[in-house]
Amino acid sequence: MTKPCIICVAITGSLPTKANNPAVPITVSEQVESTHEAFEAGATIVHAHVRNDDETPSSDPEKFAALKEGIERHCPGMIIQFSTGGRSGAGQTRGGMLPLRPDMASLSVGSNNFPTRVYENPPDLVDWLAREMLLHEIKPEIEAFDLSHILKAKDMADKGQLAGTPYIQFVMGVKNAMPVDRDVFDYYIHAVRRLFGEETPWCAAGIGANQLRLNEWAVAAGGHARTGLEDNVRLDRDRLAPSNAALVRRVVDICDSNNRPVARWQEARRILGLRLPEQTNKGQAA
Repeated sequence: MTKPCIICVAITGSLPTKANNPAVPITVSEQVESTHEAFEAGATIVHAHVRNDDETPSSDPEKFAALKEGIERHCPGMIIQFSTGGRSGAGQTRGGMLPLRPDMASLSVGSNNFPTRVYENPPDLVDWLAREMLLHEIKPEIEAFDLSHILKAKDMADKGQLAGTPYIQFVMGVKNAMPVDRDVFDYYIHAVRRLFGEETPWCAAGIGANQLRLNEWAVAAGGHARTGLEDNVRLDRDRLAPSNAALVRRVVDICDSNNRPVARWQEARRILGLRLPEQTNKGQAA
């Protein structure tokens, strides 16, 4: 198999702290440095959250703007994906950074259980986030915590609420949501291909100790892979991950074992139908 594999690095998230792993980047400068190391290791998408100085989650557009500026300066061409997840804010504050026009943004299209709460994504908020992404020409990454979320993405695409072919990420291993199940994983792939076409790109993410397993499954099955300290702070039971880059290098090794080249940023943008940075800048200046 020679299809290039896109590696997404989820650098920070909303939950891991320095107490969990000192390598978790919290400040914008730490995030830029960590992203740069991961970019050099082979990651071409950065999935980004921002934090307050006390490490609590934030949805502050100014922090997102500073992070975007730093990544664009130090990682030219890298695909920037902002999180609109529910831990960072409530209601439309979750999309307050979308006017900054990142290349991509996460979009959860339905609700589900999380470890200690319900992850609420009410239809009116989902519709509003989708409209904002269309307005600002942002490609959504559909975070599928359940099969129904893939079917909902198809419904939204058919109604013109999503531009182009959705990029769907299977999220498995969140407690009380979809567990890591190979039959379900294989059916997710079947569903994406049936609904959107055989060549539709997809990605998979595993939480905690499941990260490595999902990386292996996704790469071997022809999909793309997400890694990073947001989802998992360890290399194994006995060792903390020293950096986001170390987790990226582990996926690179899996790609090598499966004879799959790691996608460069130009290839990743082509696969996902994203504009080149120069084209994006021209659009902003117009």
